[in-house]
Amino acid sequence: MSATPSTILVVEDDAIVRMLIVDVLEELEFSVLEADGAEQALLFIEDAQQTIDLLMTDVGLPNMGGIELANQARELRPALPILFASGYAESLQKPSDMSVIAKPFSIDQLRDKVKSILSAC
Repeated sequence: MSATPSTILVVEDDAIVRMLIVDVLEELEFSVLEADGAEQALLFIEDAQQTIDLLMTDVGLPNMGGIELANQARELRPALPILFASGYAESLQKPSDMSVIAKPFSIDQLRDKVKSILSAC
């Protein structure tokens, strides 16, 4: 019997980018939830029955940005690991206990970053 795969919530407003990230994570045998914005993501996060092992969010989301989403997610799930995906990673002002991956990233970079975060939990 195999272990249950980790569940990653991917929040990305660009449908093509979101599809590519989801495809890669599924190929790496993660269970993936996807949201096109913070409001949709919060529905998953607020559902106490929904397992989420990692929140991966774009920083530049419409209406509510990724940092605000991460802060709200942490209010509901204080131990939830957060991974920001940003084209402006070097200038991102984020809490020190949250991670970042610079866009564009390779499949290997994404795999290594996600596995590193999840193994630290």
